[in-house]
Amino acid sequence: MLCRMEDFVTSVRTFNRFYTRAVGALNARFLGADMTLGEARLLHEIARADAAQASELKRRLDMDAAQMSRMLARFEAKGWIVRWQESDDARAKTVTLTSEGSAAFQELDRRQIEATTAMLADLDGWGAGDVTAGLTMARLRLDPSSGEVLNVRPFRSGDVGMIAARQSLLYAQENGWGAPLEVLVTTTAASFLRDYRPGRDACWVAELDGVMAGSVMVTDEGGGQARLRLLYVEPFARNRGVGAELIGRCVSFAKEAGYESLILWTHTVLEGARRLYSRYAFVLTEVETHTKFGEPVQGETWLRTL
Repeated sequence: MLCRMEDFVTSVRTFNRFYTRAVGALNARFLGADMTLGEARLLHEIARADAAQASELKRRLDMDAAQMSRMLARFEAKGWIVRWQESDDARAKTVTLTSEGSAAFQELDRRQIEATTAMLADLDGWGAGDVTAGLTMARLRLDPSSGEVLNVRPFRSGDVGMIAARQSLLYAQENGWGAPLEVLVTTTAASFLRDYRPGRDACWVAELDGVMAGSVMVTDEGGGQARLRLLYVEPFARNRGVGAELIGRCVSFAKEAGYESLILWTHTVLEGARRLYSRYAFVLTEVETHTKFGEPVQGETWLRTL
């Protein structure tokens, strides 16, 4: 790791102090409304669910039961919610907003949008994009299950350099393949850009909630054969079908482009990738140990007839 854990902890705590001040989290009246930040968060969850079980609200917010009970009692006293019991279980109470509660939430939501807009107002498009991408990445890293929207798109300017950098870093961290692997990856990426021919070559980027989650390339090998190159998936996006979606794009593209076969080179230690290749009907055709990355490692050639 480039930093010690103490450095990571210090950075997170520094950001937490900045953000609690920036959003007014410590104020008794959050954004000038008649509620604390905790109450605002609970009101948001009730509004989002339309009709929510109190136990589910507690689970989502990981909130102390007694604290949430006091908040709900206060909302009820203000006429913002109604609670009723749908079964014999006294604990299974449903909570929903009244018209007054809906109006309070809408006003709070308006104030939050205005405050967030003001926070980002001095940033240009690139700056705002960097901030939101960084926040999304932090959320996905700390809670990988929170990602919702997977999108796969064609590459655009800047993507290929980012792909090469990410793969070089990840292989160095996870497999100990340093500069020699980086040379191979960056050379492959540069060759793709230099020789790119639409309709014969392709590159896709997978995004999870708008953040790069993986990528893959297809290039023309000549003689009716295409090559699948530089498949990778970010650690936070693994086991979510990202790799399978990218390989599927490669197979479909190669078929539509009229290639007769699709070939790739991987390594025996990359077990997750090998399982995906096998699932998509690639067949292992050659195994050879090499020292291109320093220590001996077993390389593999896989082929799929189209």
